[in-house]
Amino acid sequence: MSPRDDAKPPRPDREGSGGKVVAAVIGGLALLAGGGYAALALTAGDKVPRGTAVSGVDIGGRTQADAVAALEEGLAERESGRLRVSVAGSDAEPLRLSPADAGLSVDHLASVEAAGGERTWDPRRLWDYYTGGDDLEAVVDVDPAALDALVTRLDDEAGAPAVDGEVVFGPAGVSTVSPQQGRALDAEEVREALEAAYVAERRADRRVELEPVVVEPDIDAADVQAGLDDFANPALSASVVLRFDGTPLRLQPADYREALSMEPVDGELEPRVDTEALSALVDSMTTSDDPVDATVALVDGRPQVVPGRPGVSYDPDDVAADFLDVLTRREGRREVDVEATVARPDFTTKDARALGIRERVSSFTTYFPYAEYRNVNIGRAAEIVDGTVVKPGETFSLNDIVGERTVENGFTTGTIISDGVFVEDLGGGVSQMATTTYNAAFFAGLEDVEHKAHSVYIDRYPVGREATVVWGAVDLRFRNDTDHGVLVDTAFSDSTPSSQGVLTVSIWSTKTWDITTRTSERYDYTAPATQTLRTENCLPNTGYSGFSVDVWRYFRRPGEEQLVKQEKIHTDYIPSDTIICRPPAGAGRG
Repeated sequence: MSPRDDAKPPRPDREGSGGKVVAAVIGGLALLAGGGYAALALTAGDKVPRGTAVSGVDIGGRTQADAVAALEEGLAERESGRLRVSVAGSDAEPLRLSPADAGLSVDHLASVEAAGGERTWDPRRLWDYYTGGDDLEAVVDVDPAALDALVTRLDDEAGAPAVDGEVVFGPAGVSTVSPQQGRALDAEEVREALEAAYVAERRADRRVELEPVVVEPDIDAADVQAGLDDFANPALSASVVLRFDGTPLRLQPADYREALSMEPVDGELEPRVDTEALSALVDSMTTSDDPVDATVALVDGRPQVVPGRPGVSYDPDDVAADFLDVLTRREGRREVDVEATVARPDFTTKDARALGIRERVSSFTTYFPYAEYRNVNIGRAAEIVDGTVVKPGETFSLNDIVGERTVENGFTTGTIISDGVFVEDLGGGVSQMATTTYNAAFFAGLEDVEHKAHSVYIDRYPVGREATVVWGAVDLRFRNDTDHGVLVDTAFSDSTPSSQGVLTVSIWSTKTWDITTRTSERYDYTAPATQTLRTENCLPNTGYSGFSVDVWRYFRRPGEEQLVKQEKIHTDYIPSDTIICRPPAGAGRG
């Protein structure tokens, strides 16, 4: 057999070609199926599944927009209607509420989307569309703030807070307050009930009766009894002895019982003692004094050190803790040693001597015309400031020392300047004290921390070298930047209808500076205006011009000619307007 006899023609690859045909057929079928599914999805679009109802409103088969419109129309009456809300067990009349009162509103679009009214390729949604929808409830939005306000309102009208039990210490001994259950509404239950009633189809279903829940008190009867057994009764069973550095002090239950209490903490009553009341009781039964700091005062016209005084000292918190601990012990063991020490003054006699307050280093006097309010207010401010000691590095504040100008603080109504206009207010005239003190500190060479000139110039004061104060807004402050203490001394004389009043402020210390001053000519004058006021406290005034002025302060060492430093103080005064007073609008009309 020749090789040619064995050769056979090649067989066609039937298996490969057949597979391609099958794949083509399957692909074609898949394409046809996909096209059909796409056609179904396009036909459904964003329509709501057929047969769908939301809170009883038929929206099936509609596009999303049409379904929203149908839902708005179908629920309009219910959304605008009122709800009748009552609380079970309450005698109060039921509330007729608009949905807005409860913070309720229907989200129509969300309701339609929840019903399937949105464009999607989800086969489950397409199945629902072609096989029928469901009966659903509308999506209701609730404003938490409005709901909380409604729950609070209903609780106030129909609820009752729980009452904690108490153990009370009083003049007659110990007594108790019985605990009581309370009633309150559960906000989540209220929300669910209101949501259901809001979109209910039947009018009867729009009536809501809320059932309060029982609120238990934090402190119940068992807690009260435990408080009596564990603390209250033992505490008042016998006297307590406190030993101060070996000296016994016996306190009887009638003396201390009103300093005791029991407070609720984490569902239990815990004993408390009023530290301040106990300390007052201890102090009333002892002869020891608190320590008194040393100081410097003028005696017969000369500065003199007033020695400090030590006192017996104890820690009130430690005493209270020891006292509380011993209260529950049985009789015969109700004693405790209290550590007491001799308390030395914070500022000793030696410290006062070291201040070096030896001589008057400056003094300034101002005068004022008669007015009884000036006598009262300037005199009171001078009285308070008199004897003030300013230690090295400390800052003097007129407002802090004098305090608020009130009737209780000894001040009366007088004339002040407000926005360039003279009006009446409490404390009028105190700026006389500010100006006089400012000049005394000025010539003592003390550091000017804060001062403000009057808005308009008052001619009884040195031009450009005066000060005003306003409680809570404008202060006079100077710092003692020397190495010595400063004593502020005041002398005051009342004005009379025939004589001026006199105020002198003197600074006592050790002289650090020789101070000289210079004042410029007035410049940049501004003309006054005329105002007609119809206010109750209007004061007439003849106007005068405003201007600017400069003042210099020169510092030299005592007895030396060399200038060490200088300061320039610039002041702008506004015009004092002419004020014409007219009756307030409507005055005299009946």
